[in-house]
Amino acid sequence: MPDAGRRRVEWTLAGIWWFTLSGLGLFFPFYTLYLRHGVGLSGTEVGVVAAMIPATGLLAQPLWGRIADRTGARARVLTVIALGSACGYAGLALPATWSGFLVGMTLFAFFSTALIPNCVSVSLASLPDADPHAFGRVRAMGTIGFGVSVGLAPYGLGWLGEVDGAHEAARLRYLLPVAGACVALAGAVSLSLPARGAVAVRAAGGDWRRLIGDRRFVRVLAFAFLTFFFTQGAMVLFPILVSAQGGGIQAISRMWLLMLALELPLVLAFGAAMSRIGPRGVIAIGTAAAAVRWTISGFVEDLTIVGAAQVLHGVSVWGIILGVPFYVDRIVPLQLRATAQGLAAMAGISLGSILSNLGAGWLTETYGATAPARVAGVASALLLLALPFLVAPVGDEPERVEASRGVDGGDG
Repeated sequence: MPDAGRRRVEWTLAGIWWFTLSGLGLFFPFYTLYLRHGVGLSGTEVGVVAAMIPATGLLAQPLWGRIADRTGARARVLTVIALGSACGYAGLALPATWSGFLVGMTLFAFFSTALIPNCVSVSLASLPDADPHAFGRVRAMGTIGFGVSVGLAPYGLGWLGEVDGAHEAARLRYLLPVAGACVALAGAVSLSLPARGAVAVRAAGGDWRRLIGDRRFVRVLAFAFLTFFFTQGAMVLFPILVSAQGGGIQAISRMWLLMLALELPLVLAFGAAMSRIGPRGVIAIGTAAAAVRWTISGFVEDLTIVGAAQVLHGVSVWGIILGVPFYVDRIVPLQLRATAQGLAAMAGISLGSILSNLGAGWLTETYGATAPARVAGVASALLLLALPFLVAPVGDEPERVEASRGVDGGDG
């Protein structure tokens, strides 16, 4: 691919990541706080609503991944998913009852749960040789977009308070249509992606079974399940922990900005880390950071210390949220990369998170707001000990090499 074409693809992918994670930054850090204190749902009800996202993802993530691989239209499938997610974000501002939130969350999650996995597969397929250095650069723009959204949200809510006088948590609903607009822009930008080359390789019917027969892939599925099972509930209910310790939306916003302090430089250095310590080393560091972060969050009562510990979130994102999908992409055939990402997301982001969210809701109701973080810290430390048995080394991949010989290298 000529240098001009490579730069054009990188800028397009950077725009997609920026707008996608900008929308997420207006939703994820605040939504459970909105449900709990803005709407008045119980801790258990919040857990069930949050669990609808991964529950729907059990179907949506492998389905959209399979559609992308079978059609070879990965870039255009990404556009559809982004536009569907945008409508879902805006629609979440409408419900006023628990049952309404369950329906709205299901419709939202049908698209949104597949958005990040497909962004990953399209990014790696669009970049020449799935370059980890270039992937780090484009993914870093998503981190910046997320940070901008989180940082500006309290100021927007403060202005809205002067307009309608509503309770701070209730005003969070106004962020949802803005999040939808951001993700709609990601869908519009994705129309500029080239639709030829590795991103357009088609899979054959039934060849997804090759993934199930790959022991390395099955073992990393188990790792993805366990890491999300141990930590996702604590992450989703983290705003409630901060609130219980005396913090408000400003404190949550500041902590999220701190979470991104290490994430940005680490993501930018993702390629260098992969070259030096490999995917397993990156994943191990991310798991260790999760163990330390959640242990401090759960057992320390000083909100200042808890806030400082959130800087380790960026290390976890770098090691797990980026490291695991990159590892998956490295061990599977090219024509199955979207299916593989969908299955990995289904195992971790969906199945693991369902049980984690439900468990965290119950723990919060029964033992208090710090209980999910305590469990996450101890369990992540145990998972780190088991990591060598769950994440196998990455070696030569003859199937990828063979498949790549039939790929049109043009950039369209």
